[in-house]
Amino acid sequence: MRIIVNPPRSEWDALTRRQGVDYEGIRSRVESILSSVESEGDAALKRLMRDIDGVDAALEVTEAEIDVACQAVPEAVAEAIRAAKTNIEAFHRAQMPREIRVETAPGVLCIQRPVPIRRVGLYIPGGSAPLFSTVLMLAVPAALAGCSERILCTPCGKDGSIAPEVLFAARECGISRIFRLGGAQAVAAMAFGTESVPKVDKIFGPGNPYVTLAKQMVSGRNTAIDMPAGPSEVMVLADGSSPAAFAAADLLSQAEHGKDSTAVLVCTERSYAEKVLQEVDYQRSNLSRNAQVDGSLAHSYAVVFQDIREMVDFAEAYAPEHLIIAMENAFDIAGRITAAGSVFVGPWSPESAGDYASGTNHTLPTSGWARSCSGVNIDSFLRKMTLQEITREGLASLAPTIVSMAQAEGLEAHARAVTIRTTML
Repeated sequence: MRIIVNPPRSEWDALTRRQGVDYEGIRSRVESILSSVESEGDAALKRLMRDIDGVDAALEVTEAEIDVACQAVPEAVAEAIRAAKTNIEAFHRAQMPREIRVETAPGVLCIQRPVPIRRVGLYIPGGSAPLFSTVLMLAVPAALAGCSERILCTPCGKDGSIAPEVLFAARECGISRIFRLGGAQAVAAMAFGTESVPKVDKIFGPGNPYVTLAKQMVSGRNTAIDMPAGPSEVMVLADGSSPAAFAAADLLSQAEHGKDSTAVLVCTERSYAEKVLQEVDYQRSNLSRNAQVDGSLAHSYAVVFQDIREMVDFAEAYAPEHLIIAMENAFDIAGRITAAGSVFVGPWSPESAGDYASGTNHTLPTSGWARSCSGVNIDSFLRKMTLQEITREGLASLAPTIVSMAQAEGLEAHARAVTIRTTML
């Protein structure tokens, strides 16, 4: 990791620009997968499973398989999953919105009612680190919101198996329909529906570039998605009041996600930055995912600003997925932050707490989308539907306003829908 001292604002755009993903290089392949699944259904899914994954297995996981997998989960892990689920449920249940009823004028009642999205699809990445924690982050709020159909897709191993922890977490969250599907083909199956996989209204969950691009492409058609997503990232704001070892550990916790992840340290002293990078080297030597870590650190960096206001402004310009504030008066600093996926306040709030068990959601906007997008929350699984009830008297009082505006816009039928009623009052 390189150290940059007091970079002028003219260089901030370059520093905060994320490494681009070559979506154009895979676009034709993703389009082909989407098209084949849409037109051929299960036949395409089974062919892609054989060709891409080298697996010949049933698409849907059976209840018997889930039973066996649940028995294989160590009790300590099972208890950890249950404890994390309890905290996630507590935080997300508190987010449930209420119905709003307002009489905007006499005889005019307007209502906003939260309504669950009926059919949702949850994508859980597999690969070298099956993220069973993501099952909790998506399935818990989906259940609390009242989504009546919840399906889960996740890639399987060469032997057709799925990590037991993923299946255990799914069962704990009340999900019974689970499919051995990964990549763009999983997104296609959920977006279009096949003989086996139900079509859903909204797709959730992170994934590799194929998954990300497929989600973006189906969102332009008939299926909503949770948010734009990219590689994981963390930024640590530090003033030297917290041990360098803490900052190093937080940087590495994101670097181990993959070579395309980014870790950024923003601090007040070069000497502290040097201590943190020394700690990064030391702690890195004890990690098993060195290839992922080294790839990430190759494009990660530390920035030194003497002025705390510059630090905050730089963090706002970056809009990180995860922002750790390891500083004195950390909550005061947090009060000045408006662009971050999730903020971790103080030296005892590691990013991994939010990833697993504190209760906040770890499905967060990346690549600067935190300026305009929220992370997954209870609202992600709800729609806000409006209703209105107008009495005769209420319509009579509104009529002049409606008719005047409709006529000014040249929409005669709009005006007539009112006047045909008022002439009968």
